[in-house]
Amino acid sequence: MAASNPRVLTDAASKTYLPSFELRPSDVPGTPVGWWVTKETLRGGLRDGVDLIGVCNGPLTFWVLPTRGMGLWKGRFRDIELGWNAPVRGPVHPAFVNLTDRNGIGWLAGFDEWLCRCGLASNGPPGDDGGTPLTLHGRIANLPAELVTVSVDPQPPHAIRVTGDVVEGGMFLGQLRLRTSYETVPGSNRITIHDEVANLSAKPAEMQLLYHLNTGQPFLEAGSKVVVPFREMAPHTPHAAKALDGYDTYAGAVAGFAEEVYDFRPATDADGRSVAMLHNAAGSLGLVVRWSARELPCFTVWKNTAALEDGYVTGLEPATNFAYFKAHEHSQGRVRTLPPGGIWATTWSIEVLDSAAAVRAVVGEMMALRGSVVPIVHREPVFGPNA
Repeated sequence: MAASNPRVLTDAASKTYLPSFELRPSDVPGTPVGWWVTKETLRGGLRDGVDLIGVCNGPLTFWVLPTRGMGLWKGRFRDIELGWNAPVRGPVHPAFVNLTDRNGIGWLAGFDEWLCRCGLASNGPPGDDGGTPLTLHGRIANLPAELVTVSVDPQPPHAIRVTGDVVEGGMFLGQLRLRTSYETVPGSNRITIHDEVANLSAKPAEMQLLYHLNTGQPFLEAGSKVVVPFREMAPHTPHAAKALDGYDTYAGAVAGFAEEVYDFRPATDADGRSVAMLHNAAGSLGLVVRWSARELPCFTVWKNTAALEDGYVTGLEPATNFAYFKAHEHSQGRVRTLPPGGIWATTWSIEVLDSAAAVRAVVGEMMALRGSVVPIVHREPVFGPNA
């Protein structure tokens, strides 16, 4: 391969498809040792036919799912697992996910990713939106990519990049294209995500996008903390309001735990950027999310400290909107409208910290970000439809 050109793994338009693929430093002269990119097609059970792309930069490895909306299945940083142990044993091929099942919550039958996207036309709970039935969290996570490429820059810092296009739409439904890119550099603790959503229709199109970043052990345990510098926050439901005083602290796994959700308007720096972190009880491990609040003005923390067998997990979720039903979000001006040919874009990142010093440094960064702002804490779900 010519190192300066992306390698096409899938291109539906040209009928190009590589069932397997491998790229290593010897294929890109001048790059450091220790990185690799592979592709395989999984076989057997509900994962049959799922494409899986592995990316390793040395200490950090992650797996991309082109078959499932370009989500991230799992990851690993040195010996630290990234993701969670879902009751769904995926990755599940979308052919086995009926989004309309169980009154519109069939999406959950395929839900086991470390990172999945909720959108693009809608991303909240199911229901009837003026005669249009909406299913839980939309369709994008269960649509396969039409174009997938891999590239490695021959010049420093030798960025490793996986890019994919996923199109959501249909006749009389409009056409939204997600073009996503995962980028990392050799030796790094970071994945950078760049997403563009383009309206391919000749008519205006509405869009919503929420990033469902899901994490379990070892970051999540009894005494773990989530740190979010915010201007304003509120419980998502009356049930969550009952536990508001402990919103930032996690319990151990408890059978029958009912999920708690909290909504935030983040504090930002002068460039509109914010940061949040989940760290373990000892403060020796941290998962950090950095994003632009100008592009993703809403942030949600999902706490689901259920039994390990039932999905002990929390979600750190930057988004264009809060995860209420679309009609309500529309009434609050939190649904984006793209003109014909219009593009919405965002760049955000995930970092893994494996030392107490690194965790303390990010906590200090967040304290500075909060500055002298007096955060507003609502004790009721003021962002929701029943406020």
